[in-house]
Amino acid sequence: MKKYFFIVVAGLCFCLGLMFVIVPGPSLIFFIAGLFLLSFYYPKARDYLSHCQRLLKVSCQQLDKFFKR
Repeated sequence: MKKYFFIVVAGLCFCLGLMFVIVPGPSLIFFIAGLFLLSFYYPKARDYLSHCQRLLKVSCQQLDKFFKR
């Protein structure tokens, strides 16, 4: 029962993320939240989550360098 709840909430997060891609909003936060919920039960989602976290870290470092100039 708990697993299905996580899957439904993760699906909702992904749908909200897709909606916010079209309409301005925090789409990245919802995608990462959905991956986080799915990573409890699916190892592939855990891999995608760590990949997204690495990319987000790199992009934030690049933005910091850009704004530091």
